Amino acid sequence: MLGILVLLLLAGLVVAAVVSQRNSKQREVEKRRTELEPVKKFAFEDITALGVELQSLDAELTGRDLDPGANADYQRALDAYEAAKTAGDAIDRPEDLKHVTEILEDGRYAIACVRARVAGDPLPTRRPPCFFDPRHGLSVEDVPYTPPGGATRDVPACALDAERVRAGAEPDIRKVMVGSQRVPYWQGGPAYQPYASGYFGRFGVMDMMFMGMMFGGFGGFDALGDGLGALGDGIGDGLGSIGDGVGDMFGDVGDMFDF
Repeated sequence: MLGILVLLLLAGLVVAAVVSQRNSKQREVEKRRTELEPVKKFAFEDITALGVELQSLDAELTGRDLDPGANADYQRALDAYEAAKTAGDAIDRPEDLKHVTEILEDGRYAIACVRARVAGDPLPTRRPPCFFDPRHGLSVEDVPYTPPGGATRDVPACALDAERVRAGAEPDIRKVMVGSQRVPYWQGGPAYQPYASGYFGRFGVMDMMFMGMMFGGFGGFDALGDGLGALGDGIGDGLGSIGDGVGDMFGDVGDMFDF
């Protein structure tokens, strides 16, 4: 009888563990889906912004004869827009956003090249997008920026935001909703890191900007705390499920043997 009791106990533990793992996976899928939606919407706003910029460029070029170089860059920008839309439709996880923003960064550089060729200027140096809002296009310089409660860092900025920072004014920062608050996108949590990586990764500035040490820990340590909290919740739920399963099993055994 003791052997049967042990076997039933082991079977109950196995069943409880399987149920706990399945529930944990379901929660993880739902969490990832919830995290993905606002970031995906964020990326499509950037795709739309590139389309608007192309419309503006098309109006600027009306009646102009483009040389082969300008034509090639213009086609490259158009191709980037179409490719970004296709990549955006295929987003299935936050990591997919990196490919989208890589395409957008290339498209905006192509637009800058078209404008330079038409104006007879040298091609622009390929710099990171504006840190405050990548939709602003190529940065023109690095400026020291000190956010509230943070450390000063040199960040790439477009001409207008560089002027604002030098004047002591607030730059035009791209913000996202986190709970009930609007915060800079770099504080949006881990789901926004691939988005930023596509824009800034090729320029070697991701370690400084988005890997948990940015501005004295903005975003990164919050995300770490959220991750540890989620891990604790998962462990607690798993142990609770196992405990419930074992308790139910002993209850069934007690009924069987009238303990």
